[in-house]
Amino acid sequence: MPMRKIIHIDMDAFYASVEQRDDPSLRHRPLAVGGSRERSVVMAASYEARRFGVRSAMPSATARRLCPDLVFVRPRFEAYKAVSSEIRAVFEEHTPVIEPVALDEAYLDVTENLKGLPTAIEVARDIRATIRARTGLTASAGVSYNKFLAKVASDHRKPDALFVITPAMGPGFVEALPICQFRGVGPATEAKMQRLGIRTGADLKARSLDELRAVFGSAGDYYYRAARGIDERPVRAHRERKSIGAETTFSDDTSEYAVLAERLQPLLDKVWSVATAKAVMARTVTLKLKFSDFAQITRARSLTQPLADRAMLEQVSLGLLRDAFPLRRSVRLIGTALSSLQAQSDEGGPQQLNFAM
Repeated sequence: MPMRKIIHIDMDAFYASVEQRDDPSLRHRPLAVGGSRERSVVMAASYEARRFGVRSAMPSATARRLCPDLVFVRPRFEAYKAVSSEIRAVFEEHTPVIEPVALDEAYLDVTENLKGLPTAIEVARDIRATIRARTGLTASAGVSYNKFLAKVASDHRKPDALFVITPAMGPGFVEALPICQFRGVGPATEAKMQRLGIRTGADLKARSLDELRAVFGSAGDYYYRAARGIDERPVRAHRERKSIGAETTFSDDTSEYAVLAERLQPLLDKVWSVATAKAVMARTVTLKLKFSDFAQITRARSLTQPLADRAMLEQVSLGLLRDAFPLRRSVRLIGTALSSLQAQSDEGGPQQLNFAM
């Protein structure tokens, strides 16, 4: 089997870059996409804003303190989806094996490419140049022999960069990586590793498989392989949709059941509408509550049969909300999600099939 050639494409500050492209007055200014109210959060930040420490998922109030001249614009998802479709069309000129991660990010397997270009590096160059010509936006690309290293490579010199990690470079490159750059290592896992003296890929590589399994369970196998530059995951052209969700953050916190039940209604409308449009049925309903101190809880119920209609969804959701009471703190965010999804047959019943996004 030939060694795979994988490209990871990541658009640079995508939402913010689209806004700056479409409104010249925003160019070269620190920009945040998201609400400017006290309880809003930053969805995306331009590189001008990032120099001040502004990051996505940061509370807007914090972002404004870091950068008093920060300009906030409301997100335009239809515009972002339209640009994402243009970018996807560029990918499809090179390979059918495309795994989208988000509107602005995807893996491509170009072991064989449709244009017959001799190397993956040339494919990546062509993709970046075409994206810039058609959309006016820049993309960073990482090229390597597996998904893990292709992702690391695309992040290595952002923005507007192309970086390659060859098979000869891979193991040594991984040894020098900070542990936070490994896939699946979030803040909690990073803190755990730091306590164990694991700060780099080399530190991780020094641990035996048995040690890693004892501390991290089944994830220990992944960490053992990743520390050696090994990632056998294929680029999947179709990914199973695992859930449909919606949430909202309040301008005023509340702990009243009636108010929370009312604010849940438009979220139920949204997830039911998406499920109907996608012709899927769900057996599991999850309720999420985030409190004023940012702690959160979830409540879920799985049914023996899929939800029959929106009324049943509401009944189950309100039951979960009642089960969460009494509340000792006020709620700042409420969310709902449908999971255990099944494709719906022409007769209206469920089919035991994967649902591809």
